[in-house]
Amino acid sequence: MRLLATAAMVLGLALPVYGQSEAEPVVVELFTSQGCSSCPPADALLHDLAARPDVLALALHVDYWDYIGWKDQFAKPSHTKRQKGYAREGGRRMIYTPQMVIMGQDDVVGADAIKVEDAIARHQKQPRPASLAAARRGEEVVIRVEARAQMPEGRVLVQLVRYTPKRTVSITRGELAGRTLSYANVVEDWQIAAEWDGTGYLEVAVPAPGGQPAAVLLQAGRFGPIIAAARVD
Repeated sequence: MRLLATAAMVLGLALPVYGQSEAEPVVVELFTSQGCSSCPPADALLHDLAARPDVLALALHVDYWDYIGWKDQFAKPSHTKRQKGYAREGGRRMIYTPQMVIMGQDDVVGADAIKVEDAIARHQKQPRPASLAAARRGEEVVIRVEARAQMPEGRVLVQLVRYTPKRTVSITRGELAGRTLSYANVVEDWQIAAEWDGTGYLEVAVPAPGGQPAAVLLQAGRFGPIIAAARVD
């Protein structure tokens, strides 16, 4: 234990206190599209969630609305694939927008603020089975994880997510033609930094040039429950 503590001091990575909500935010993923007429209320709600220290709000723009006349400028096929993966994992046959997925588990209509808040509150009460800390070191992000309770079986993915806090678009075609809308925490890059067996302690350094905001997620498999999350300091 002394060696682990020394490593943390050297890297400047203070492990979060057990049950401390700011250090261990609840992850809310919004699947949205600039071509979806029912999405703006959910996009506005995500702005509110993005301002909270106890929530890590992420906007993943999907591409399956592009055919109706407006190509979403932030959409990525990988975001659609992630949404479909959650649907398969949860036994759902359909995907839709706007949809929020909380901690990789709860499926909520993205504009339903009450149900979203209820789901966030439930996950805030659940202890995290792993400690997670992340910090910049030059052009890298150093990630440190440590098991502190029984972990889910199978592989745990350590994922680095990079995002832009606010982007604004003037939409000229499609269902939202004529509107100028802003989007919070638009995901630009999502990469698997490492795989972990969920035992002991893991430390990894991931290239991350530039100062773009980032976060780290621990997730059971690609589409399972999110175990822990941390913003990159």
